[in-house]
Amino acid sequence: MPYIDDLVAGNPALRGLVNWLDDRLDIKGPIDYQLNKNVYAPSISWTNCFGGISFTLFGVQVLTGILLAFYYQPGSNTSFESIKYIMDTVHMGWLIRSIHAWSANLLIGTVFFHMARVYFAGAYKPPREFNWIVGIILLVLTIVIAFTGYLLPWNQLAYWASQVGTHIAGTPPLAGPYVEYFLKGGEDLTTATINRFYALHMLVLPALIGLLIGAHLLMIRRQGPSGGL
Repeated sequence: MPYIDDLVAGNPALRGLVNWLDDRLDIKGPIDYQLNKNVYAPSISWTNCFGGISFTLFGVQVLTGILLAFYYQPGSNTSFESIKYIMDTVHMGWLIRSIHAWSANLLIGTVFFHMARVYFAGAYKPPREFNWIVGIILLVLTIVIAFTGYLLPWNQLAYWASQVGTHIAGTPPLAGPYVEYFLKGGEDLTTATINRFYALHMLVLPALIGLLIGAHLLMIRRQGPSGGL
């Protein structure tokens, strides 16, 4: 019996739903293939967990970010007040925001340690070099999404840190000034800047990271996890 049939055998309602979906979308074959696929994993150690921890923390970021978005109001006159409202008034809001902030810091650390393990274990070598490149892009996007989220509380620390960060982005020749102007939405940090950072933080960057994580996991499924450290 296919694995998915065995899984739903004791639940007639669920089995009927699975059969109904399979008649229309042919889901049993692909799911059974993935569930029964053997993945060669040589000499796995605890250091291999950093990738899974990073994936879990990204999920925590998405979930807590959605919850915060219900109350956050981007704008130079509303951002700080909405954060204050979340922390002081919303039920368990202080906890959700704290989890979001701390898991963001942990995410950068775990992604860095994951990349370090891959490098020192030599797991970037063929045939995994393309996955290494995807991992580097994910590290950069993780730093960028953390940077865009840093401005959103719109307090003094966020303002001046973003001022420095956008100025650094504007230092490269030729394209630098245009990048800085795009990030700020003008010459100074204003409501336009908050709206751009919020759009990047909530929509663009999570979508890109999610797509690259999918590609990253697909290549691991095809090539198997690396051994080493």
